[in-house]
Amino acid sequence: MQPSTHEVAVNPYPEAGEVTVLFAGNAQTPPLHKVGPQVLDYYLIHYIQSGKGVFRCRGTEYVLTPGSSFVIFPGELVSYVSDEQEPWAYRWIGFKGSKVDQMLSQIQLSPVRPIGAGHQSSMPVWFRRAEKALREGESGCSWQAEAFFKLILAEYARNHRVFPVGQSRKDPLEIQVDQAIRWLSLQYSQPITIDMMAKALGYHRSYLSKIFKQYTGKSPSHYLLKIRMERARILLKEPLTIEQVASSVGFSDALYFSKQFRKWYGSSPTQYRELTADPAYDCQFDAGGW
Repeated sequence: MQPSTHEVAVNPYPEAGEVTVLFAGNAQTPPLHKVGPQVLDYYLIHYIQSGKGVFRCRGTEYVLTPGSSFVIFPGELVSYVSDEQEPWAYRWIGFKGSKVDQMLSQIQLSPVRPIGAGHQSSMPVWFRRAEKALREGESGCSWQAEAFFKLILAEYARNHRVFPVGQSRKDPLEIQVDQAIRWLSLQYSQPITIDMMAKALGYHRSYLSKIFKQYTGKSPSHYLLKIRMERARILLKEPLTIEQVASSVGFSDALYFSKQFRKWYGSSPTQYRELTADPAYDCQFDAGGW
């Protein structure tokens, strides 16, 4: 049996925010090591590396083994005890923040479901790195620990096969199309092509074009042009030159951009800018080429 150990590193630069890691640590517990009953005012997550034990919350007992984990929620009366023959070795992270409840609920963790299913994964790596970052205490260590904590949540989502709220109701093809739309919406300012998008997302161009049109009614190329023209219309209200607007929406040739804009809205960028100087005229362009 391993000798008992207990190590903890505290965040030297905690800042209130969406999520803040307060401390991280690890322990090889002695036989029948018991914590609680107790109530905390922060969140505490444990990952079981070896051994076994029992976690109690809301009148339910959970027998936990390597690869499992448990989350203690603020205000909940809990206790946990390691096994007499095979005591726990675990890692933990204490945290709090304004978005923590939302983040945990998105991966279906709550006081009534505080247990992570038993999976061997890279979780202990992230726990260890978060603790190491806090122990070294360098500038930015709080952000590092937060990043590792979010990787732990990502492991929960992957291991539990859960998705952010709403996403699980979509079929696989719709998820693929949404991914393509997000890609176009983030990359439209670059000189991209549909071939580039298909390669980046790992799909054959003809397959991606087919499902994209099936769900949106438009080809990826037309959808990309829609995004660019709508963004251009907004930018034309700013003190930018036509060349700057063109470049900002992915056109290296301002003349070609102007031709496309005219086809889409029925007027050149310059004419559009002059007409919409009066807000009363802007409504006539809402539909555009779409």
